Amino acid sequence: MGNKILVVDDIRKNIQLLGSVLGKEGYAVSYATDGAKALEMAASERFDVILLDIMMPEMDGFEVCRRLKQNPETEDATILFLTAKSEQSDIVRGLQEGAVDYLTKPFNTTELLVRVETHMALREAKANLLRSKAELEQKNRDLEVLLKENQKALAEIKTLRGILPICSSCKKIRDDEGYWTQIESYIQARSLAEFSHSLCMDCAKKLYPDFIKS
Repeated sequence: MGNKILVVDDIRKNIQLLGSVLGKEGYAVSYATDGAKALEMAASERFDVILLDIMMPEMDGFEVCRRLKQNPETEDATILFLTAKSEQSDIVRGLQEGAVDYLTKPFNTTELLVRVETHMALREAKANLLRSKAELEQKNRDLEVLLKENQKALAEIKTLRGILPICSSCKKIRDDEGYWTQIESYIQARSLAEFSHSLCMDCAKKLYPDFIKS
């Protein structure tokens, strides 16, 4: 598996037992025998799961958990209490301090492994979800920028602006290169307009006087 677990316990026999059980499942196990060392290690190396004892000298597990959750570098730590304290009040407090689970000693090996694996999977699923969300947000931002650029480009290309030099006789327009072109061609090249040809009444009378009566 290769997932990293930090075991925090002041009793080396417990550390050796957990190291053996977890190591056989392919987990990379590190350990700390006091709270201060656990905080130092968690801040310098990201662990997938922290198995944390409560009853330790100088700094108990509750305080370690609280400090981990208060530190921006370790606030996302997945903490499982593994302790001999089994009172309901201790379990509630442990979860209130930010732990995701609470197991009591002596532990059942199968249950321990299932819970660790479950929280590993949940942590990975959460990380994948956050990555997908970040990627989607970035794609949306990129799309918004692209749409704005396209709209601006379209507006620049398809908008007729300024004074158009038009011949007072034949009504041709002089383009930017100085060539005179039919007004239809000029407008179609610079806008989305389409033309259909017909005759106004005045021109029809002039061109076909025998067919058009006043």
